[in-house]
Amino acid sequence: MSETTGTTGASYAAAGVDIEAGDRAVELMKEWVKKTRRPEVLGGLGGFAGLFDASALKNYRRPLLASATDGVGTKVDIARQLGVYDTIGHDLVAMVMDDIVVCGAEPLFMTDYICVGKVHPERVAALVKGIAEGCVLAGCALVGGETAEHPGLLGEDDFDVAGAGTGVVEADRLLGAERVREGDAVIAMASSGLHSNGYSLVRHVLLNQAGMSLDTHVDELGRTLGEELLEPTKIYSLDCLALVRTTEVHAFSHITGGGLAANLARVIPDTLHAVVDRSTWTPGAVFDLVGRTGNVARQELEKTLNMGVGMIAVVPRESVDVALTTLADRGVDAWVAGEITGRGEHTTGAALVGDYAA
Repeated sequence: MSETTGTTGASYAAAGVDIEAGDRAVELMKEWVKKTRRPEVLGGLGGFAGLFDASALKNYRRPLLASATDGVGTKVDIARQLGVYDTIGHDLVAMVMDDIVVCGAEPLFMTDYICVGKVHPERVAALVKGIAEGCVLAGCALVGGETAEHPGLLGEDDFDVAGAGTGVVEADRLLGAERVREGDAVIAMASSGLHSNGYSLVRHVLLNQAGMSLDTHVDELGRTLGEELLEPTKIYSLDCLALVRTTEVHAFSHITGGGLAANLARVIPDTLHAVVDRSTWTPGAVFDLVGRTGNVARQELEKTLNMGVGMIAVVPRESVDVALTTLADRGVDAWVAGEITGRGEHTTGAALVGDYAA
């Protein structure tokens, strides 16, 4: 074979993929991933697969594994515009692990997928830092992930994140609609803001239609619009598990896309109906801002945004006091927002009634 010199052939780097930058990103993220380590985790970052010692499940009589996967939608565009990358990971963990805890499962481990137009090592490490911090708040380990560089498909500053998680619950402690009874109380847990749903509507109304700037200080929000829109999603996993340990819980509902009524209906049996009284709380100012600015009907807002409630617990009436005390001790703003009734003439599993408190 003849040797050719003086020419430049095609290469992965020439195509836009920087392997060295990817390696640098891995090195930067290792310290954050280490903070999520649980005793069941084997090995370190960099293997082809994350390892979790399943012998820990021998303590269960009949362990059920719960899994979920999700992303954070178009909220990533707010992070991109602001150049803030270390909070969006909290949103990702919340979207995955708060789905898992709904059935009463303890979060065990999570993996992430980060797709970028160009690998900026510090930026990728900041994304993983946020995911790792979220995993600590959820009590789970971050056992691995993937960072993919897609030049030509995404712009240099574009990115997206997704994740998958696994949890475990004892079969006879599985929560859900089959446990819900007439007379149960509906306890609402306050959201930290918009969380990670409805951003296509929010961006359309505030940024596109109204032409607001993310740097604009909004008096009613008490901070800039960008700071409000980037507020991390609250992670309720450990709060929900604390409830399960301290009192009887029949069901949880994670209020995400579709709104409060639709998500609560998912854990209500066909024979029963959930009534939630709007007068028991006042949605945060950002919800009014979106509705008023875009002339968005209340029904549309409620089926798109969480309206100030991020998680619901359905508990027996006699468990209410202990549940509220447990949540208060953990710094969670919670209140009785409704009850479970007979189906009667109702055609839906859950409904909001009354007007929001002023």
